[in-house]
Amino acid sequence: MAEAPFSPPPPPQPAPVARAPEPAARQEPEPRWEAPAPAPSYASAIEDRLLSNATNDAVTGAFGALTNTILANNARTLDDIVKDMLRPMLRAWLDDNLPPLVERLVKQEIERVARGGR
Repeated sequence: MAEAPFSPPPPPQPAPVARAPEPAARQEPEPRWEAPAPAPSYASAIEDRLLSNATNDAVTGAFGALTNTILANNARTLDDIVKDMLRPMLRAWLDDNLPPLVERLVKQEIERVARGGR
């Protein structure tokens, strides 16, 4: 007859502990959802404009004529004008800041190489 392998008895179950009732959860008021204000309609946007249609048309026409005159007399684009305006500012900034920047970086690199780092 083969003997059954020995297995230890199961560990005893802990006695049930009486728990105090949990305090009632604090009732948070539900957040109120409010619909966003409706966007102004196109009609009301037209009514709220500061300029009348006649004034708006006159100003638009004047700026259009100025644009045509500038482009007809001078084929330079806005990009060209901005480049010409920024070039002296950029040159001055580079003159003031580039030499110390390069000197500092070269000094750091020389120190790094001198320490044998790569």
